[in-house]
Amino acid sequence: MGTDKVLIAPSILSADFSRLGEEIRSIEKGGADWVHIDVMDGVFVPNITIGPLIVRSVRPVTGLPLDVHLMVDNPAKYIDQFADAGSDLITFHMEACESPENGIKKIKDKGKKAGVSIKPGTDISILDGILGQVDMVLIMTVEPGFGGQSFMEGMLDKVRDIRPRFDGYIQVDGGINRETALKAVDAGVDVLVAGTAVFGQEDYGKAIEELRSGARRP
Repeated sequence: MGTDKVLIAPSILSADFSRLGEEIRSIEKGGADWVHIDVMDGVFVPNITIGPLIVRSVRPVTGLPLDVHLMVDNPAKYIDQFADAGSDLITFHMEACESPENGIKKIKDKGKKAGVSIKPGTDISILDGILGQVDMVLIMTVEPGFGGQSFMEGMLDKVRDIRPRFDGYIQVDGGINRETALKAVDAGVDVLVAGTAVFGQEDYGKAIEELRSGARRP
């Protein structure tokens, strides 16, 4: 298992970008474990967000690991840029590349942790054969591309499938709140990506602690 502690990774997609540095310092002070950065290209998903320049700007602001989620077509093309910008863990989608092994190798060659992700409609069997090569698997619990969607509880069956045969982190992203966090952790999740459940609250520290305590491992 990736960790005995439930890790909280607030997604800056839900932060106030007019004061992004202050927002990131606030979640770090509030007890966040990672900073989750959603990268969308308008091709793989129907939205456009941020690129490596934002990652580079964020890097000096925090000592927390930068957890970069590439929702982009042909992710291998961008791995070097995001690694050089200061990412600590880079996750790409299995559906977006012909050779996941090459993408994983590029990330590892840069000295970074490697993750792979699958969309809700993708069969878990696509991960067979590469679980031993990656540090994290991200199971999307909403359709990637937009925030504010409802949690798809059926995706936790995928977590239960791979948990007994994977020693790395299992992360879920989408629709996380206190109720769904508990269900996710019970299924075997280590890392919870939370957007509005943190950045949509008045007190980030309280929101992070409520997520963590509500989903604490027995």
